[in-house]
Amino acid sequence: MLGVSIGSTSIPFRFVLSSIYDQFVGTHHTPDDIKTIIIGIRVPRVLLAFLVGSALSLAGATFQGVLKNPLADPFTLGVSSGASVGAVIVIFFQISLPLLSTFTLPIVSIIAGFLTLLFLLYFVSKLSKDLNVESIILGGIIISSFCSALLSFIISLSNNELREVMGWLMGSLGSRGYNYSLLLLPFLIVGSITILSVSRQLDALTFGQTSAQHLGVNVKKLTYLLLFTASCLTGAAVAVSGTIGFVGLVVPHFTRKLVGPLHKHLLILTMLHGGFFLMATDLISRTILAPSELPVGVVTSLIGAPIFAIILIRMKKGRVKN
Repeated sequence: MLGVSIGSTSIPFRFVLSSIYDQFVGTHHTPDDIKTIIIGIRVPRVLLAFLVGSALSLAGATFQGVLKNPLADPFTLGVSSGASVGAVIVIFFQISLPLLSTFTLPIVSIIAGFLTLLFLLYFVSKLSKDLNVESIILGGIIISSFCSALLSFIISLSNNELREVMGWLMGSLGSRGYNYSLLLLPFLIVGSITILSVSRQLDALTFGQTSAQHLGVNVKKLTYLLLFTASCLTGAAVAVSGTIGFVGLVVPHFTRKLVGPLHKHLLILTMLHGGFFLMATDLISRTILAPSELPVGVVTSLIGAPIFAIILIRMKKGRVKN
């Protein structure tokens, strides 16, 4: 309600409710201009913020569970960096694939994220015989660095597209319609069901590979499944919103402090908290410099960077455990 009501133009709650009622029932109790703002602009933006926040937070909690590291998030593996490269290439070269039209950007972004993950798994398999934590993080850092270099190169070549590319890279939920939410929603539904269905096995995995194997868990298969699913969530989220950092780090850590490490409860609440967190940060980004607007990725970074530093300091002191 706050996300829809508050903005450069404040709208009373009664108009928000009456506009939604008119939309479903077909009545006309709300002025058309106000209804256009609510139904056409703010509702899809708030909905997309909730879905993106849920996807990134669920992916972050999953990565942290697999890697047994509270600093792990969707960006650790470089999947979001790969998806960003795909999206920037579409923006820079103005690519429009047949049949996809305006959906070329998100589709190519998702494909690029998947290809990045495949390359990471191939790289790790060559680096180490098993899928250990150190090899995964090292591979993710290398891939992220390479993707960042590609993005910098493309941006250096940009002229008219520079502002659009930079705005997208900093994360944005504006000028998105319901179609973007519909694009992300199937990935979020399938991904959340998949991850929740193996939440008990993920609990076992957090105690170590040996303990999980003794409990009958196929560690390698489970690890690949969770990495693929979480990367799918990340790629889909990046496709529709750009690069929004620290959501997958801050929200799972905060939720774990509230409800403990049991993933059956942690994953569900992380999705809800992530959705509400990104809705709130998007509201801040729209109002703090109104009528100008900050990219939501800037706000999440301003919040997340100090928290990241605090977690790192506590890890060095041995006070943080996943």
